[in-house]
Amino acid sequence: MKKKGKVRPDTPDEENPEWTDEDFARAKPLDHFPELAKLVRGRGQRGPQKTPTKQQVTLRLDRDVVERFRATGEGWQGRINDVLRKARVG
Repeated sequence: MKKKGKVRPDTPDEENPEWTDEDFARAKPLDHFPELAKLVRGRGQRGPQKTPTKQQVTLRLDRDVVERFRATGEGWQGRINDVLRKARVG
């Protein structure tokens, strides 16, 4: 039975051995597997949205308003969105 716990990055893994020069020579680039390549997203690319995406805008607010919302912790921008949604006319 293997001991559970934090694994050091330099610890050998029998199930996933380090690649040799021969392994790298035999490897094929991802474009040889178009179906798999479709599933891989590049850095900064988002997947399909479950709900409509929000629009990024630049908005100038009073410093005290921003500080008050930031002081409430993570998610403060979403809380500003909620307040604006409740205040909308119509």
